[in-house]
Amino acid sequence: MPARRRALVMPLLVAAAAGTITGMAASAPSPAIVKRRLRRMAELLEGRFGAPEWDGPEEPLGAMVRTILSQSTSDANSSAAFESLRRRFPTWRAAAEADPRDIAAAIRSGGLSNQKSVRIRDFLRWVNATFGGYTIDSLCDMAPAEAYERFCCVPGIGVKTVAVTMLFACGKDVFPVDTHVTRVTRRVGVVPAAASPERIHRLLEPHVPPGRGLSLHVNLLRLGRTICRSTPRCEVCPLNRICDTGKEKSRARTAT
Repeated sequence: MPARRRALVMPLLVAAAAGTITGMAASAPSPAIVKRRLRRMAELLEGRFGAPEWDGPEEPLGAMVRTILSQSTSDANSSAAFESLRRRFPTWRAAAEADPRDIAAAIRSGGLSNQKSVRIRDFLRWVNATFGGYTIDSLCDMAPAEAYERFCCVPGIGVKTVAVTMLFACGKDVFPVDTHVTRVTRRVGVVPAAASPERIHRLLEPHVPPGRGLSLHVNLLRLGRTICRSTPRCEVCPLNRICDTGKEKSRARTAT
């Protein structure tokens, strides 16, 4: 390869391998483009992974505590921590009145147990003070914007935690944004490359095709765990033809 061409191509190859292609969007596309691309993404992902179905209602308070436990750990570890918590404290009142050290001991397998124990105890006390008991069943009757405003004032409860609870416990058509959704949507180019998860949520949720919140969230999660990892396997990705990073890598390979 001529030296000048090599100088142009090699940075692209290095960036592609690292998953930091400079072709990722610096600014958000127009709402019309975002809406169109999200619809196509949902179709392509369902073609590869299928259309997930909602498992049915779950107690919202338990689901939100489970989501707090899921932060910065694996599904297996957070599930084990939740089951241990429920065995140690059969009622939410018991957990709310417990010493955080006892809660931490029960949820040790979930990681960050000292931090999460205080958050869970304080959240349960806030629920009781706010709703007059240990229940947040009314969450399922709230519009998403109302729910985000109501719950995100609590330390440790963010938009993702509320959206995950509404999606899986209530069957609401919302769009949680986790680390996998963040990574994939940045690379595809439907959000700016430096957008935070909170900003991505604000930019994308209004444009998710109606009825596709569960499908798009779950399938982006699957894609992020299996293909669009820290080093993406763009050559086998179902989104490679509409993905900014995938197209940039393809051009780099062609140039060599």
